[in-house]
Amino acid sequence: MKNKVFMGFAAIVMVVVLSSCGKVPQAQIDATKAAIEAAKAAEVNVYLPDEFAKVQDAMNTVLADVETQKSKLFKKFGDVKVKLDEVTNMANQAVAGVAAKKEEVKNQTQTLLNDIKAVAEENTKLVPKLPRGKEGAQVIEQIKTDLTGVESAVAEAQGLFDKGSFMDAMNKVKAAKAKADALNSEIKEALRKARIRF
Repeated sequence: MKNKVFMGFAAIVMVVVLSSCGKVPQAQIDATKAAIEAAKAAEVNVYLPDEFAKVQDAMNTVLADVETQKSKLFKKFGDVKVKLDEVTNMANQAVAGVAAKKEEVKNQTQTLLNDIKAVAEENTKLVPKLPRGKEGAQVIEQIKTDLTGVESAVAEAQGLFDKGSFMDAMNKVKAAKAKADALNSEIKEALRKARIRF
């Protein structure tokens, strides 16, 4: 009888021990999610999108592991806790890298803005030299319209830059620069064909 009681007691103790190992580390999950949100707030997803994607993928893997463990009779969350620490560290390291990347993008955007302003000025000076004629007037009007579009894109990019949205500003100014360069080539080609010095 004593053996049966002892065995029953031992079984209960074992279940309690195993089930206590099997608690979902919710506080740690919440802390890791908070670290990911902090990374997003620091614009890791904007300036270091690959790193942010890795952090999210790692977190999704951890959450899948949690669900797998929940479905088991004897749950083990030791590995999950280690992985959560790793994801938190990844998120924190990404945040630490944002400032340098942001400064790099800021400098590149400033250079692009300076470059495009020079190209836009040159285009504005060259347009009046374009040959007029039957088709020339139409072409000149189209070029003027395109130049106006480039100028407004540059103004928008400058506004974004001034607000600190350096990545958005860079994307906008890159597109505008490509258009301004294409117009510059088109204008110069037309002037060369007409043998007009520029």
